[in-house]
Amino acid sequence: MRARLAALQQSGRLLLEAPMHRRAIGIGLALLWLFGISAPLATILSIAANVPGFSQPSEDDAKIAKSLATMLRAGRTVISRHQDRINDPTLGDKRLDGKAVLHEAVTIYKETTGIDPFAIDAASLHGKLLRMQMDSIVEVIDSHQQTINRQGVGFKGFIPAVFGRLVNEAFGRRTAGIAEMKVTAPTELIRNPRAQPDTWESEVIREKLLSAAWPKDQPFAAVLQAKGRTAHRTAVPEYYGRSCLTCHGSPKGEIDITGYAKVGANEGDLGGVISITLYH
Repeated sequence: MRARLAALQQSGRLLLEAPMHRRAIGIGLALLWLFGISAPLATILSIAANVPGFSQPSEDDAKIAKSLATMLRAGRTVISRHQDRINDPTLGDKRLDGKAVLHEAVTIYKETTGIDPFAIDAASLHGKLLRMQMDSIVEVIDSHQQTINRQGVGFKGFIPAVFGRLVNEAFGRRTAGIAEMKVTAPTELIRNPRAQPDTWESEVIREKLLSAAWPKDQPFAAVLQAKGRTAHRTAVPEYYGRSCLTCHGSPKGEIDITGYAKVGANEGDLGGVISITLYH
């Protein structure tokens, strides 16, 4: 028994660093092995699920993560719809202040979900986070009015991807210790070093979202340790649309309008991942 305990202790660190689905099975196997018992996988998972610290993603967390991803996408859609207007060098005031952009984003959110985000209880975690995200949208747009309204300049670099990053950063300042969001992607597609996927994101992208068997648009979620705390993590896949190929399509290697090399992507390829972390 002492030998088994020692071996279990040695493997503990690796077990704790493993992805949640592997960690659960590993805990079950370790406990059974410790006592010299063999059992089917169902029993192993049952034991693992009752180990303190192990939990399945909750419906509430999944609902919040989906809502935040939907609002971020709605905001980026607004910027995409008005991209030509933003880049029109002959126009001054584009009439795209924070209030206008948020109004349009909320309309898209309603059309997508059938829910008015302002009707969500402001005292709930969902309501608080969503309002902080909407405040972040307004902050980003209002703080970039000089760029958006600059005359005599065509391409201004204020594109949906940049908008999304800025909104996530503003959101993170408001929700420090509660929630985090970022848009990442497979490593070879990363343009901004700050968007590099972490270990968990890289594994989910590689083993789940890039798999031919993974259902399109289906997010992956897990409860695991992040920054020393229990957290619900969600990875929402995003795929290249036709408009994305202007910068990310073919010919591969050609420099696009933003100054980066195109990757030769095709419509429908995995192009990004919205990563959402909700701390418990």
